[in-house]
Order: sequence, then C-alpha cells, then structure tokens
Amino acid sequence: MLTEPRAPSLGVLCALLCALLCVSVDALLDLELVHPESAVLKPRVMIAVLARNSAHSLPHFLGCIDRLEYPKDRVAIWAATDHNIDNTTAILKEWMKSALRRYHYVEWRPMEEPRSYTDELGPKHWPLSRFNHVLKLRQAALEAARHRWADYILFVDSDNLLTNPLVLDLLIAENRTLVAPMLESRSLYSNFWCGITSQGYYKRTPDYQPIREWRRQGCFPVPMIHTTFMLDLRRSASRDLAFYPPHPDYSWAFDDIMVFAFSARQAGVQMFVCNKEHYGFLPIPLKANQSLEDEEESFTHTITEALIDHQIKPSEFVFVSPKLQDKMEFDEIFLINLKRRMDRRERMLNSLAALGVEATITNAVDGKALNSSQLQALGIEMMPNYKDPYSGRVLTRGEIGCFLSHHSIWTQMVEKGLQRVLVLEDDVRFEPRFKRRLQTIMQDVEKVQLDWDLIYVGRKRMQVAQPELSVDGVNNLVEADYSYWTLAYALSLNGAKKLLSAQPFTCMLPVDEFLPIMFNKHPNMAYMSHFERRDLRAFSVEPLLVYPTHYTGEPGYFSDTETSTIWDDEAIDTDWDRSHAQKTAQQGRIRSIAQNSVTGEMPPPAARASRDEL
Repeated sequence: MLTEPRAPSLGVLCALLCALLCVSVDALLDLELVHPESAVLKPRVMIAVLARNSAHSLPHFLGCIDRLEYPKDRVAIWAATDHNIDNTTAILKEWMKSALRRYHYVEWRPMEEPRSYTDELGPKHWPLSRFNHVLKLRQAALEAARHRWADYILFVDSDNLLTNPLVLDLLIAENRTLVAPMLESRSLYSNFWCGITSQGYYKRTPDYQPIREWRRQGCFPVPMIHTTFMLDLRRSASRDLAFYPPHPDYSWAFDDIMVFAFSARQAGVQMFVCNKEHYGFLPIPLKANQSLEDEEESFTHTITEALIDHQIKPSEFVFVSPKLQDKMEFDEIFLINLKRRMDRRERMLNSLAALGVEATITNAVDGKALNSSQLQALGIEMMPNYKDPYSGRVLTRGEIGCFLSHHSIWTQMVEKGLQRVLVLEDDVRFEPRFKRRLQTIMQDVEKVQLDWDLIYVGRKRMQVAQPELSVDGVNNLVEADYSYWTLAYALSLNGAKKLLSAQPFTCMLPVDEFLPIMFNKHPNMAYMSHFERRDLRAFSVEPLLVYPTHYTGEPGYFSDTETSTIWDDEAIDTDWDRSHAQKTAQQGRIRSIAQNSVTGEMPPPAARASRDEL
C-alpha cells in the first residue's frame, strides 16, 4: 500500500538551512583570504649618454644620475665616448663598472682613437664629420633601447645636471611621445625652441620667454627639444623616428638636433617641453674657437648655480681629485656666516671649492643673541634720528650684528697687518668666470698703482641717474656712487684703518649706509655730518661679479638683518622685509645714460650660438 511522502519536519528544515548558511560563510571566508594584486612594475627606461671631453662634468653629472629616485633594476645604461683628449674614458669606465651591479643592463662603447676629428678646428668645433658620428651614436642608442624592449629612452647630455630626483617619473606621467624637462641656465638659454623657420633654424617668438621664466607653466607643444628629452617607445609612431640616416626628404642643415626634429615632424610626432617643476641645469654653449678650459669654467658656473637651491655632489663611484684652492692673491678671503645657518655655510664652501677659492670662515655676530647689556658694554649708540629710508624703522639688532661682523674683519686686518682682503657674505651667487675676472681687475689695479681703499664686487647701485666714472687703465672698474649691500668687497689695510678710526660704534647705522658716508656719497647730509673725515677711496667692479642668491619675495629668501628686533628693545620683533621690500629687492632699471661703457673681457652674451635664446 502506497503512502504519501511526509513533509519534512521543522527541525529538518532548520538543520538544512544552517548547513547552507555555514557553507556560504565558509565560502565568504575563503574569498576574504585571497591576497590583493601586487603593484605594477615601473616602466623600463634606458638612459643614453654621449660623452666627449667631459672629465670636468662627469662626476657631478653621474652623481645626479645616481640620485634619481627610480628603481635601478628597471633602468638600463647605454654610454659611448670617443675623440677625447682628457680623462673622460677612465672616469666613465670607473662608473660603468659599478653600474654593472646596480642597473638592469649596461652597454659601454668607448673609442680610444682617434683623439680628434681630422677636420675640426678645436674640441668645441662641430665639423660635418662630428655631426655624422653623433647621429650614428644616437641611432645606435635608440636601436639598443628597442632591442632591449625598453619602454622609454632618456637622451641626456653629459654636462646636464638633473637635480630633480623624480624627473623620470614626472616625464613618464606626462604621457607624451616626445617630452623634455625644461632646463635652466643663468641666461634665457634652455633646451627647447618655440619657433622654427622653414629651413629648420631657430625663430624668435613671443612664446619663449614666458615659458622659460615660468610665467606660463605647463607642458607646451614646441617644434624643437634637445639636449635632454624622453621618447616613449611604446607608441607606434616612435617606430618612424630616427637620427640616422636622415629622412629621405631632409634638406635642412646637417645638425643632429635639426635632423631629429625633422624626423619627428615627418612622423607626425609632436614635441613637448614641460616647466611644471624645476628639473635641472645646463651650461650655455660655447663658441667653436673656445677651449676645454673655457668649457670647464662655464660648467663650474653651472655647478655654483645648481648649488643655490640643490644639494649636488660628485658620484661616490668615481674618484675626484680636489681642485687646488688659493686666495686669489689676497692676503685673506673672509666668509661671514652665522653658526645657525649651516645650510648657507655648506653651500658657500662647496661653491668656493668648485671655484678653487680658499676662504676663512668668520662666525658672524648673531643679532638675535645680542642683549641690551652687551650693546652697552660695546658702547653702541644709534645715530640720532636715523630711520630706514624705506620703512621708517630704527636700527635692528640683526643690522648691528651684521655691522659687528664686518667690523671684526676690519679689526683683524689692522691687528695682523693684512694688506688686502676679500670679504664675502654667505648669500651670494657668482657670475661666470668670477675668479679669473676678479683676478684680472686686481692685477690691473696693481699695474696702474691705483690708490684704493674699497672695491665693491657686489652691491645694489642706488644712484642710477648719471653714469659712474670709469677708471683709466683698469677695465671694468668705476668710481663708486651711493650703494646698498655689502655682499662682497675688497678692502685695503689703509681702508680698514679709515673705517675703524671713524669710531662707528658711537653713531651706528647699517654697515651698507656707513660705507657710502665714508666715501662722501650718501645723499643724506645730516647722516654724513656725524663723520668728519669722509675720504675713503671707493670703487666698484662694473659689471658686478656677485649678486644675491634670492631677492625679497622669492622662494628661499630670508634676511637675518631685517627679521630681528629693535636695537634698544629686544621685546619688539621686526619683519620689515615682508612689507618694505625695496632695499632688498632686485636692482631696478638703470637709465641708459647711466650705464657705463667699459672695455675689456666681458661675459659672452647669451644666445650667440645657433641654439641659444636671448
């Protein structure tokens, strides 16, 4: 007899449901135990370096490559060197040996002979044979990158300093086929053009300067990038790019940067230059008749410029013999620096070492540490009715500390019988060929037996309506008129005696106001009336050989003299430089009739070479 199936009891249903829930929970737990995906590896980058007669630049250049913040196992190095008359091959070889164990892949192409091109006039001359050889080398680097399946190739000249360690990531992030980081020099010269003629030559445009001066920031399409640039090899259009042989339709001048720019144009690849960040520095190209000594001097200036805002050092993987240092025929060179400003001290010592200048540090008197009892003990009294010409404030303790620092040097000169010294403050930037140019001026001063007490090497010229008188027989020297700043000056023993005999502690004002009084050029007659003898013989280098590293309002600017306390009340803080910036602002425009016409060796004008920009 058949019976109907019995419906499951409530207990059975509950048991089944619990079993299902347990299975689901176990499944969910299993899912939670799955590990997340790992990070994607960085793109593979090949860095291509061509070096010729670069012994002077390679240590710092390679130091910048060492400090790039990019996984070295994702970087390949391709380097070639040839036609050298210096130690380039040995330096590069030494570094490449260490690179073998640090980088993913290293390719090394040295050529010991010949040491020069048969048709070149000198090491800075570019005959057609040199252009041809360089184009072939760049093509070989490009093909090596393709063969190694690199994602990107960075072409970089061996005298470019990539001070931004993130430059590789930053360029990759731009997502462009061809992109260059805008590099800086003391002139407007950089590694891009904004205009190009129908024959492929440089064309001046209104777009260049706003980009070069960061008044427009971004990533801009341009017809030419050179010197340092990145190519994205993942792009299909990159296959059509070539350095050698030139494109079949190429008719421009035979120049490596023009050949590649034409190739990019024919392939439909737009070049871009980016100035969103500060990426690095490059020297201004030299003329064909200049020497390797000129090139080394030019690169030294590039180093001192980079040191202003960056910590750059030679690569630890190459031996660098220290440059010989001397005192430039001065009895002493004094560097004034506050102990608490060790960053400035280190920068100045590194800059002076690069220049080959031996200096003695003078620990500056810290105005912030001065108290009223110390000022009384020194017999310091402020000049009656003195007011800062811009802000109307009285003397600050920072200015007193600055005066005392200079005064201590004048005292040392007299005590030690030093015949002539050079005084440097720690916030100066040096002009190109600073050492050679100053030595030449001082030698000419000796030849004509000029009776001098003080020579400004850096200052802010305040009398701009009329030209200062040139000195007969001495190129690039004028009779000084009213000036601000004591950035750098030469002082004779007789000059130091005159400054001390004035007893300035009893009638103190800022040292850069005191000096013009002493050579009878201060516009305020009331101030001058406090000092009876005003016969200091003062001159100035023209054009100047040092300038401030920063001006008021610029990033990195700070004044220890203006940001201080009132001289007779240490409870009142001051920050006059923020609201009254005229004194420490950049030199205003000097009227054309006041600009001195001096003869003699001058800095080579920027933009004389075919790739330069005025």
